[in-house]
Amino acid sequence: MPLASLPAFEAAARHQSFSRAAEELNLTHGAISRAVAQIEERLDCALFVRRNRRVYLTRAGERLLAATGTALDGLGRAIEEIHRHDVASPILTVSCEPSLAMRWLMPRLGLFRENNPDLHIDLRLAGGPIDLLQDGCDIAIRRNDFGISDDYHVTHLWTERAGPVCDPDCWETILGRDLSRARWLHSRTRPDAWEVWKKASHYQGLPASEQYFDHFFFALQAAVNRLGTAIGPLPLVQDDLVAGRLIAPLGMAVTGFEYVLITLDGPSRDQRIGRFFDWLMIQAAEMVAPG
Repeated sequence: MPLASLPAFEAAARHQSFSRAAEELNLTHGAISRAVAQIEERLDCALFVRRNRRVYLTRAGERLLAATGTALDGLGRAIEEIHRHDVASPILTVSCEPSLAMRWLMPRLGLFRENNPDLHIDLRLAGGPIDLLQDGCDIAIRRNDFGISDDYHVTHLWTERAGPVCDPDCWETILGRDLSRARWLHSRTRPDAWEVWKKASHYQGLPASEQYFDHFFFALQAAVNRLGTAIGPLPLVQDDLVAGRLIAPLGMAVTGFEYVLITLDGPSRDQRIGRFFDWLMIQAAEMVAPG
């Protein structure tokens, strides 16, 4: 079996198109066709039926596709796992929730780079469940509001605290220090943020009006821009609180969630991860919750 031809066959079979396979693999249509022909010649059977300029898998083709897909996936995972444990690699690939990355992590990564010039952070913005091997990431930073596979090592970073945040002048002059007079800003990516805070703080009031945004980051930015009051969790609003752009007039309540580091093994198993984890914990220790 010409093993070098299998990726071309797998792509053609998956797309049921030689042209789309050629585009994906950056090859010519003729190269895909020759690769498939080599396999068909070795197996002495047809893998595709060609009709009206389209190709369809035969039963033999379907069986080979299933086996090839499994084999290529296994090879890919093995290669990724080898890379994951290559502690000499100068690159650490970090997956982080977008709002946390943009409002807290990215402003601090310059300091990490200054102190660790030999380690490059490849930052990828994503939230929710993750497959570290398939997604090509060394670690993920997540809010633990979803189920995490037992295959991963989960390390606590910090407990989430959150509370209403708004412009300080708005709180004093427009709202008269009364949250029920505020426009409450919501996010479709975290629609229960207000309810979680109300339960944690035992607040019973209702808003004067409400506004919805597609992403949590936008709701927080709208609060900075005096468009209303949002639920601001630490550390996402830490810099705004320190700079005085926002205040948390009712303080911060523990929400019951936490931020965690997700890795294949414990942070100490990989010195790159260990260095980044230690730095994260130093940054987390500097967070100060108001109220």
